[in-house]
Amino acid sequence: MASIIDFTDICKTFKVPLRTQGKFSTLKNFFARKHKTIDALKNVSFKVEEGDIVGYIGPNGAGKSTTVKIMSGILTPTSGNCVINGLVPWKNRREFVKNIGVVFGQKSQLWWDVPVIDSFQLLRDIYKIPKEEFEKTLKLLNEALNLEDLLGRPLRQLSLGQKMKCELAGSLLHRPKILFLDEPTIGLDAVTKLAVRDFIKLINKKWNTTIILTTHDMNDIEALTNKIILIGKGQILYQGSFDKIKNKYSSFKTIEIEFAKDYDQISLDGYQVVSHNKKFATLKNLPTKTFHTTEFVNEISQKYELIDFQVYSLSVDEILAKLYNEYDIV
Repeated sequence: MASIIDFTDICKTFKVPLRTQGKFSTLKNFFARKHKTIDALKNVSFKVEEGDIVGYIGPNGAGKSTTVKIMSGILTPTSGNCVINGLVPWKNRREFVKNIGVVFGQKSQLWWDVPVIDSFQLLRDIYKIPKEEFEKTLKLLNEALNLEDLLGRPLRQLSLGQKMKCELAGSLLHRPKILFLDEPTIGLDAVTKLAVRDFIKLINKKWNTTIILTTHDMNDIEALTNKIILIGKGQILYQGSFDKIKNKYSSFKTIEIEFAKDYDQISLDGYQVVSHNKKFATLKNLPTKTFHTTEFVNEISQKYELIDFQVYSLSVDEILAKLYNEYDIV
């Protein structure tokens, strides 16, 4: 399958002014301001195939938003090249934006004081969408996101979840080939999150829309993506499936134990005691110890009398934390 996004050796540096302290510092800063250079992206390269849903993850300050702004044509890189859908975003901007949609979780593309439907009509004019196509697309978006009661209200009167639904719909009125989503579920309640995730999967399947998703919510990543790209300190550290990462850390277990009697202290080779209170304890296997249920039962029952135990795998957030620690980006 052909790559729709080809990001090659992209670097982006910013100059940040340094402020001197002390007497006459304001005057000194005005006439002889010093700067330092920050490398936001360092030789970043990756490819995205048409129809992919890619999770672009990393801690705050890793370079995610800078990457999205370069891919959407808002920023020009210091060096390197980026070709998306056959165009260079910052060189062919007018032609390029016809086939992309962008949703920033904390910024709006809709007008604050006018009814949502009026914003949609303005977007129809901006993108020169034929009336019949616009009405057909709006009907689909309305049904998928349940917008009927929102279209006649100004954006300022809507809740955060309602605004996000309208922002998603607005970004898709022209049926873009590529959709950039920057923290689309931030601050949303559980019901709205599920609705947004279902909608993202729907348009990916129905229109084969390629989606780049940046988020700190690993449940979004697990539910939606077929590939993740991990960035840290401006550099790509991992590209591949999330399942591969999960399998890598699947041997890490948390074991909750109920004993038959009180024990003042407990210990077991290869396991860390996370908590212990007489008849109850929580253990975690160390990296050097692979957990096997039968082996664990044999080892612990030789030292202690058990009533019951439960074994839990790492949550997606714990997997992400281990991934960040492994690459030393936290």
